[in-house]
Amino acid sequence: MNEGGPGGDHTTDPATDAFVAHRSLLFTVAYEMLGSAADAEDVLQETWLRWVKADLERVRDRRAYLVRITTRQALNRLRAVRRRREAYVGPWLPEPLLTAPDVAEDVELAESVSMAFMLVLETLSPTERAVFVLREAFAFSYEEIAAAVDKEPAAVRQIASRARRRVDARRPRRVVSPRVARAAMEALRNAIETRDVRGLLDVLAPDVVALNDGGGVRQAAPRPIVGAGKVVRFLAGGLGRTAGRITSVPTLVNGSPALVLHLDGEIDGVLALRVEEDRITGLYYVRNPAKLTHVRTGTPLTHH
Repeated sequence: MNEGGPGGDHTTDPATDAFVAHRSLLFTVAYEMLGSAADAEDVLQETWLRWVKADLERVRDRRAYLVRITTRQALNRLRAVRRRREAYVGPWLPEPLLTAPDVAEDVELAESVSMAFMLVLETLSPTERAVFVLREAFAFSYEEIAAAVDKEPAAVRQIASRARRRVDARRPRRVVSPRVARAAMEALRNAIETRDVRGLLDVLAPDVVALNDGGGVRQAAPRPIVGAGKVVRFLAGGLGRTAGRITSVPTLVNGSPALVLHLDGEIDGVLALRVEEDRITGLYYVRNPAKLTHVRTGTPLTHH
């Protein structure tokens, strides 16, 4: 077995079998902590290298042990990337993931990986985020979380309570049904493709906020755009200046309806939505090419 990770070898062993069985769970833990699929993949590599050195005979709960390693590696990486994100050019958005319909059908999973919710998690400290994710999303016990973050269970309880209050104060007001979200996405799609300003105004909430992530590589608004009028002017202005043909493909990104926008057949970016009642209250446009590698093939996510 080569140390780079499981795969490529037809013979398996208990360590490989356990890692493969829980890989989607470990990736989801790392992604919800980091908001980056690339960083989550790196964390899984680091987890694998530590896992193959473990004495399996002394590991009572392989799932919990793997999650513990993953959490510690993700915490280390999160503290490091925080500094990198402070120097990021323009708004930073999570890396969009193409997800299967079963993610959208799991309401709790879909909310926990949505663009809007992942941005709320960005307001937490690294330890708060780890504790919140493991407790609220994955229902781990305080004792299991304490072992993963090197804290006493009593301290973990306090951290979880504080993180929950901070998240509840910022989370989207109400999650809408997939049907309502799809209808809003289709209305937006039609307005964009026909460059219909009136149609855009009809589907956007008055206090809509648009964030554009170009990473300093692609042109993007340097600050959040607030208000339907300003967002429409930004979209209409950008589309009006585009000489090529804009097409959009409806898809599921991070468990929610979204659009992959193409310019003359090439992917230009991913437009994710936050829908409340029947209006769009958040637009998240990721144009940074480094963040578009996971919108061509689906990424399995799970909380189990």
